[in-house]
Amino acid sequence: MTSPDTLLVGCGRLGADVGLRLAALGHRVVGIRRQADQVPAPLVGLSADLSREEPTLPDLDLDLLAVVLTARPRSEESYRATYVDGMLRALDALDRQGARPRRAVLVSSTAVNGDGDDVITEQTPPAPADAPAAVLLEAEQAFLDRVPTGSVLRLSGLYEGTPRLADEVRAGEVSDPHRWTNRIHRVDAARAAVHLLTQVEEPARVYLGTDDEPALRGDVAAFLAERLGLGPLPPADPAHGHGKRISNALLRSTGWTPDYPTYREGFAKVAATH
Repeated sequence: MTSPDTLLVGCGRLGADVGLRLAALGHRVVGIRRQADQVPAPLVGLSADLSREEPTLPDLDLDLLAVVLTARPRSEESYRATYVDGMLRALDALDRQGARPRRAVLVSSTAVNGDGDDVITEQTPPAPADAPAAVLLEAEQAFLDRVPTGSVLRLSGLYEGTPRLADEVRAGEVSDPHRWTNRIHRVDAARAAVHLLTQVEEPARVYLGTDDEPALRGDVAAFLAERLGLGPLPPADPAHGHGKRISNALLRSTGWTPDYPTYREGFAKVAATH
């Protein structure tokens, strides 16, 4: 039997999507998850609780490595156990095999960029605003130190389906309408990770994964109100906008384009029946 050529460290919903897309391209993917029977075929599941143990890997003909971990709850302890200690256990297991990926991606978060009223690019110095975000930045640095061929993909707000904001719209109580928001659809996030692994010859060390249009929260709420068949909401005023706006220019320069370029496409199926 041919040895797997791709290791997926973390196989939740986003990780599984990344793995399935790689499998569709012909890669043989092993996915690590606490319960291997929850890893979808044709991926091969490997049971391991990385927060507690080093995985026992099969023999790999390693080409690609994707680290797509998820931690709950959002606390310093949980994030450290998963994103730092868990990731390092997986990398230690690869080292024991002498396995070195040709391409590697760590999925992180734009939370490491903190807040503020600036336009954020890859050149913006990280400024984590809380302990979990600081742990994510530590994980990024550890990954880049250990994996010379690796890139970090920092995702903005990941979404699909009907957003929680719809509940505020229904209640007529939309908070902070002038705050800039940044988001990326889960489909585009998975596509971005696969794109960096398979389509970019000399990837940069860090990319920001977000859609084409930072949007004021009030504008998103007004769009949702229309989709839900509710009364019109006043649009937000950009002159009063505050918060960070994230640029995807570097990621787009590699040839990646989002299927859902703005919240309008992403929330187009939200309807009054919801």
